[in-house]
Amino acid sequence: MHWFVGSGELLLTTKLGAEQGFVFLWLILFSCVVKVFVQTELGRYAISSGKPTLGAINELAGPRLGTHWIAWCWLLMMLSTIFQLGAMTGTVGQSLNLAFPSVSVKIAGMFEGFAPFMATAINGRPEFPWAVLTCLVAIGLLWSGSYRRIEIVTTALVVGVTFITVGSACALPFTKYPIPWSDVVGGLNIQLPAAGIAAAFGVFGITGVGASELFYYPYWCLEKGYARYAGRCDETEEWAKRARGWIRVMHLDAWVSMIVFTISTLAFYFMGATVLKGRGLKLEGKDLIATLSHMFTDTFGAWTEVVFLIGAGAVLFKTLYLSCAGNSRLLADFLSLSGAVRYTTAQQRANVIHRLSLVFPVIALVLFLAFKEPAWMVVFGGSAQALMLPIISGATIYFRYRKLDRRITPTLMLDICLWVAFVSITSVAIYRFTPQSVIDLLK
Repeated sequence: MHWFVGSGELLLTTKLGAEQGFVFLWLILFSCVVKVFVQTELGRYAISSGKPTLGAINELAGPRLGTHWIAWCWLLMMLSTIFQLGAMTGTVGQSLNLAFPSVSVKIAGMFEGFAPFMATAINGRPEFPWAVLTCLVAIGLLWSGSYRRIEIVTTALVVGVTFITVGSACALPFTKYPIPWSDVVGGLNIQLPAAGIAAAFGVFGITGVGASELFYYPYWCLEKGYARYAGRCDETEEWAKRARGWIRVMHLDAWVSMIVFTISTLAFYFMGATVLKGRGLKLEGKDLIATLSHMFTDTFGAWTEVVFLIGAGAVLFKTLYLSCAGNSRLLADFLSLSGAVRYTTAQQRANVIHRLSLVFPVIALVLFLAFKEPAWMVVFGGSAQALMLPIISGATIYFRYRKLDRRITPTLMLDICLWVAFVSITSVAIYRFTPQSVIDLLK
């Protein structure tokens, strides 16, 4: 499901490395590994129950206002993650502006003639028109459903950026920015300095398998993945055999994916902590993508700039598109569970999903134009996801012991690992918001 680099790795992991060096290396590794245990158990329960995430949560005991309180927590998290979508919209605009500067000049010239006020704004933030174009393209693809036609191209570019970054990180010892291995070893010691905890907490929520992806994952299992192939649960041994077989495939895919995205995440972190921190560069504002490009141009030459810019734009746009599509499915179910709408046919639900998917790019664009700070927007959305992680992990444990079909229960070792994941994820979240940590952050 999550094979290559996304916005969290490209923007937030690199930002953390540039600002804090290798201090949070342990947290990067922990974040990539520990959430996979929750992911696979959510997938197991989707195979067992045939229910999507919010539908399963709605059957839990506990307070509710139309729907379960955890579903309302998800809604707050989802609304917060639209800030991330806004950051993606803006940084795609930054990438295109830098990749095609002559076009940006022509756009600014067009506005000088008939809208001097707009021209002034664009001269200050030339990525704005590109961000608007990004929004319109996303809406067009979501409206027409024709994204599959360009998915191969965007996927190839994402894979290319991933391999280029991994290769670049491996080549660092032969450049003027060698890896400080003593700092790398020190970064394996657990430490949480207050100065970087906000960004680190955002990284924890978004890298590897983020909280949003944990909610998406059962939908993927039901619509395209393992639950679909296993078939509807019944009392036959044939179903149990199929389910156990697809669970094994799911585990293989999840852990191979974990290895791949851990390597790519570490590559971005190493590039940020070595090259950007070595130059004293920070990722912020309208220069975020331009600063990121220094990871490659300063070490391997100016020829890498256009390759990086186009690849970065593809990474961010792909994540934007898929997030809009995923959020619309979950929000459509939330509206039904809360009683706001009622579906009598599958087509009605599909129509609501389609309309909602068109709204997300617009809100994302408005947020970017309003806040203009993509790095902060990603941290905000990532922190909301990190806060949601203990809740979805706890719900997963409940599904495991109270709802799961006993014929496909996990091994004792996987049970232990799930509990370790829940306790450690919760501990990180509690530490982030202890009174002392808040006081330290306000100093």
